[in-house]
Amino acid sequence: MTDFVAVEHAERDALPRGSEELGHVLERHRLELTGYCYRMLGSAFESEDAVQETLLRAWRSFEHFEERSTLRTWLFRIATNVCLDMLSGSQRRARPMDLSPARTSLDTALPAPLPESAWIQPIPDSQVVPAGGDPAEVAVARETIRLAFVATLHYLPPRQRAVLILRDVLRWRASEVADLLDTSVASVNSALQRARATLATSDMSVGSTQPDDEAQRDLLARYVDAFERYDIESLVALLHEDATLSMPPFPLWLHGPADIGRWMLGPGIGCQGSRLIPVAVNGCAAFGQYRSAGPEGGHTPFALQVIEVRDGRIVAINAHLDTDLVYPLVGLPTTTLS
Repeated sequence: MTDFVAVEHAERDALPRGSEELGHVLERHRLELTGYCYRMLGSAFESEDAVQETLLRAWRSFEHFEERSTLRTWLFRIATNVCLDMLSGSQRRARPMDLSPARTSLDTALPAPLPESAWIQPIPDSQVVPAGGDPAEVAVARETIRLAFVATLHYLPPRQRAVLILRDVLRWRASEVADLLDTSVASVNSALQRARATLATSDMSVGSTQPDDEAQRDLLARYVDAFERYDIESLVALLHEDATLSMPPFPLWLHGPADIGRWMLGPGIGCQGSRLIPVAVNGCAAFGQYRSAGPEGGHTPFALQVIEVRDGRIVAINAHLDTDLVYPLVGLPTTTLS
């Protein structure tokens, strides 16, 4: 991306050698490295660990950096190796719709929850989207951290995943990727071709929400109003015909406005009286959902809803229920609201 390349060029001629400024120079690459590691790993927590390990390794071995590549390339080489090590032997992270068929609103019993390691986890925009950057680059950053996009990346073997992210998301040249992975340009091109073929067979049609789009702001305002009033008829009218509702850590999801509406008036009726607090997550609008605490008053944490939009309608409500895990990550209070 242009902003990061400009930083790289400014640093190249005056890299600190053993000075206290080294940490600041390395930190300038944190946001881009976090985005890369998140796409590779599918977890905000693991990506933070990977970036920390990358910067620590770079600090410790900086005296051996010979500038045969740029600092940025060198850091991405370290980050790739860290991610590949972390992915060795691990299972694929996914969304509920990647694991089983949709249920119906008549299926009232929740299945057993799966561990955190099973799911593509949300990440706040502030950790991976450049603030005030070029609008086209910001749009690419948002599109390529969507839950659906990241989940599809995880169908790819780790090295293919790295090739596709570096070539198609970060726009590296094939020769640069080959150098980073210690392989040939032909091998990179072959891996990219296979990765693109896999992605072409996957459903990534879910769209992201652009917060500066007036029509989508209006749509989301109507969604919040309908949800907080628990006017399910009005809420369902805002849903796309292919809309889904998922609820990690439970491997359960619903498909279509009718089933979603029946669920919310049936097993989900406890959501009546909720409050929604806006946040920005995975390139989309999102809301912390606080359910009514009942006669004692107040609202308690219940879910992080990541909302995705397509064709002027809401096409996905991704409700992450593990609030102890995700609320601190996105800066939402974990206490009861008055």
